[in-house]
Amino acid sequence: MGLESVGDLALNKILSKLDPKHTAVVACVNRRFRNSVSEESLQWSKICLDELGLHAPFDLHGNSLPSFKMWRVLLGTVCMLPDVKIPATYQTWRESFNMYPWLLVKRVKRCWDRLKNWLTINLPEAKATLRRGASEADIQELEKILKVKLPVPTRILYRFCDGQECSAKDFDSRVGLGLLGGYCVYGHLVNVYLLPLSRIIMDTRKITGDISLNSRSKYILVAASLTSSYKLFFLNCTNGQLYVGTTNLVPDGEMLPCVLNDLINLQNASSDQQQDAMLLWLEEHARRLENGIIKIREEGGIRSINLFPEEPPLCSTAITNGVKVRASSVFTPEAADLRGHSEKYLFAYSIRMSLMPEGCIIGGMNFSSCQLHRRHWVIRANDVVVSDVGGEAVIGMFPLLRPGEKEFVYESGTTLPTSSGSIKGSFRFVPGRLADPEGGPFEAEVAEFSLLRPDYIF
Repeated sequence: MGLESVGDLALNKILSKLDPKHTAVVACVNRRFRNSVSEESLQWSKICLDELGLHAPFDLHGNSLPSFKMWRVLLGTVCMLPDVKIPATYQTWRESFNMYPWLLVKRVKRCWDRLKNWLTINLPEAKATLRRGASEADIQELEKILKVKLPVPTRILYRFCDGQECSAKDFDSRVGLGLLGGYCVYGHLVNVYLLPLSRIIMDTRKITGDISLNSRSKYILVAASLTSSYKLFFLNCTNGQLYVGTTNLVPDGEMLPCVLNDLINLQNASSDQQQDAMLLWLEEHARRLENGIIKIREEGGIRSINLFPEEPPLCSTAITNGVKVRASSVFTPEAADLRGHSEKYLFAYSIRMSLMPEGCIIGGMNFSSCQLHRRHWVIRANDVVVSDVGGEAVIGMFPLLRPGEKEFVYESGTTLPTSSGSIKGSFRFVPGRLADPEGGPFEAEVAEFSLLRPDYIF
């Protein structure tokens, strides 16, 4: 190979560029090469880090393994030497997924790593609800009972994590811990859990019997809000698309796709890996969490993932005379009604208002507080004004804003005849208090924010 005269440092540098297969092949050449690629801190630990994100030797379920060092004969190696071995960690992982495309396995693991890492830092109580990965036998049992064949990406997703623990036991303490998050509008509380296989079997058999579905397609319930405000997500095992039920789910079976078919087709065209909507959906959810587009909200002592966007362009921000107003919306598919004479789409929106540290500034004067008096909204469906309304207060409240205090947050909703629109408006404040104003009223802008059926529905 022309490497016999190369020094150890240079040799190790060269060997570090090899992939797992060629590393094993090089180990067959001679004892020196075999010793070089067997180094714990050199080759195999780097391979396990690069391919699986492992900083320590662990198996699929997080159980500690002896080391990264070689210990078993490489299956299918071109080398016939009896003492050529491969590392316990890498071999264990490859054997655990030997029936699946390895590139897809690595992609699914990255997705779960991103979600788990975010939960560990931001919502560890939800991380604690994630279950160990399911076995092949568990998946085969579900397929046998429900008479379906899971798409390959979804099978691998469940091999890494069998959904969330969501039993009725101590449910009150878990009401906000759904992996997919939610919102609360007009008492409509939604928080979506990824269901474990056992719950999929039970709930799919129970719910699909009440729904009129295409007999040629096989649907299973994979995610749901466990509160009285049901929001149900179904995986179509025939085409790999993920759907969410509308208000006409029972009995009409009306659903909306959660991932645009064009996105799935685009992924399939640009990759040799098999795609399904479930994997794309969870990858997009991880992206939004990591980028701070959606965040944790605490209300009534309950911490949960809040689906109202927090960053532009999906969240608008305006500052007027020291009053900061942020606004965003979320599509609520479970309340959509597409079977009527005119389609109806319900959007929830969240308004967050606060006073800047310098206080309320009017005409060069600073005031330490201001209080809301009135609101004004202009609501459009596409570019047509469908509502121009005003009134006192918001949800019956007249919030008093002071510098340094938490945002005052309220949520409301509106129905559109189209799947896209917008809201803009203003709030009328008075400096000081309504009962004791310190100056004349002023209008604080609510910058326009969109109402849009998104590419990914959560």
